Amino acid sequence: MSTHPIPFTPDLAVKPEVVAFFDEPTNTISYIVKDPNSNACAVIDSVMDFDYASGNIAYDGADKIIGHIRANGWTLEWLIETHVHADHLSAAPHIQSKLGGKLGIGDQICVVQDTFGKIFNEGTEFQRNGSQFDRLFKDGDSYQIGTMTAHTLFTPGHTPADMVHVIGDAVFVGDTLFMPDGGSARADFPGGDARTLYQSIQRLLTLPGEMRLFMCHDYGPNGRDIQWETTVAEERDHNIHVGHGTSEDEFVKMREERDSTLSMPKLIIPSLQVNMRAGQLPPPEDDGKTYLKVPINGLNTSKDQ
Repeated sequence: MSTHPIPFTPDLAVKPEVVAFFDEPTNTISYIVKDPNSNACAVIDSVMDFDYASGNIAYDGADKIIGHIRANGWTLEWLIETHVHADHLSAAPHIQSKLGGKLGIGDQICVVQDTFGKIFNEGTEFQRNGSQFDRLFKDGDSYQIGTMTAHTLFTPGHTPADMVHVIGDAVFVGDTLFMPDGGSARADFPGGDARTLYQSIQRLLTLPGEMRLFMCHDYGPNGRDIQWETTVAEERDHNIHVGHGTSEDEFVKMREERDSTLSMPKLIIPSLQVNMRAGQLPPPEDDGKTYLKVPINGLNTSKDQ
């Protein structure tokens, strides 16, 4: 199947400053992306600290991002979520409350909200139209970070709403790809699809080979140190799941067999309830306290943790 062409021309002359923050409990990498020609910046895929056993939340990791932006005198213009994460809770509202900026996600968030609104039996007061976010991006949309023009690429498969963000020569891939020795993300969540993921990856890999790719997760395969930056060319040549000319059918067979052995992420139940609300907790109950639901057998898997 031929891939859809990239609907914009990346400006490789623009080389944003990228500052990474690694969250060890969830193996997530959050980023500050800074315009080299102004003080404007964006934050991509921030993480709220959440202890599932106690129900306690904190913002130590997010506060490090806030501190870095403040210490450098930068201005936060955007908070970007590459998708509705199933393995960590977003800290975007906390950062936004301290620094401002607009919160954006792909417009297929509405599909995710509809799916999980039903799974978690949310009432009619839960809006399923993406209105919790400031901007819903479509494929090929653009937005400004200072003098930089950022572009969006729709890359479904891991979830139905994944979006890659291309900012100058830097590409923030979310969970569409891992480092070359990590391969690709699972595609068995509700709305995910291995064949669609393969097609999205092939589209991503049509970008110029020298472009920098930044991962959302890394798990240090085979005991190596955590890494999060590679290139399009490195992924084309060496990715263990899609490199070396791996065919679509080969990928789908591998991905589906592999996914059938994986347990659900430990934080999937709280993550989905919070992230589909743009990082906000559910509204308090009549007693003034906030609760998260656990749908028994609601995710249709015997491997929930």
